[in-house]
Amino acid sequence: MRPQIVLFGDSITEQSLRSGGWGSSLANTYSRKADVLVRGYGGYNTRWALFLLTHIFPLDSTKPPAATTIFFGANDAALLGRNSERQHVPVEEYKENLKKMVLHLKECSPAMLVVLITPPPVDEEGRKDYAKSLYGEKAMQFPERTNEMAGVYARQCVELAKDLGIRSIDLWSKMQGTDGWQKKFLSDGLHLTSEGNAVVHEEVARVFSEAWLSAADMPI
Repeated sequence: MRPQIVLFGDSITEQSLRSGGWGSSLANTYSRKADVLVRGYGGYNTRWALFLLTHIFPLDSTKPPAATTIFFGANDAALLGRNSERQHVPVEEYKENLKKMVLHLKECSPAMLVVLITPPPVDEEGRKDYAKSLYGEKAMQFPERTNEMAGVYARQCVELAKDLGIRSIDLWSKMQGTDGWQKKFLSDGLHLTSEGNAVVHEEVARVFSEAWLSAADMPI
């Protein structure tokens, strides 16, 4: 049987199998080499994702994934007192929840390649414009997420990866290194454009190759 690669995350992962999505591109990269399984749940934060963990990754599995990406934080970083506050998870809990996920996956298989992906940056004006396009004058007055807060969660994600000795992708920093990232990489201030998906695919494929899961070196 082929090795399995599981993509675990929120709506940014759920949408990754769409045309031009990073999940579909990864499946193409590993075509006839590994099976890419998407386990993305729109609206989920790390607190809710923990309830799914043992169902998706049972400890008694006879064939655990060869690799798993964990891509949460965009919802955890929603601000209290704003429209999406029910998704908010304090940053300390966010970090602890990610740690629980990683330790569980390593218990499933010590050899599993686990990669943490930070939340992407947030284009606050883009979020407001998107809300206005949906709700008109009834749209939110203030952004429910800020780029600054997304950065706080991103830094904790990267720090945890270093603490646990696993790999991470600092998407928050990577995307902001490109001029005009707000519209180039984000379709509604938060979710990814085709160019944004391409960045994620490129980074995941790079990290996998730098580890031991290079598609070019795997047998058909």
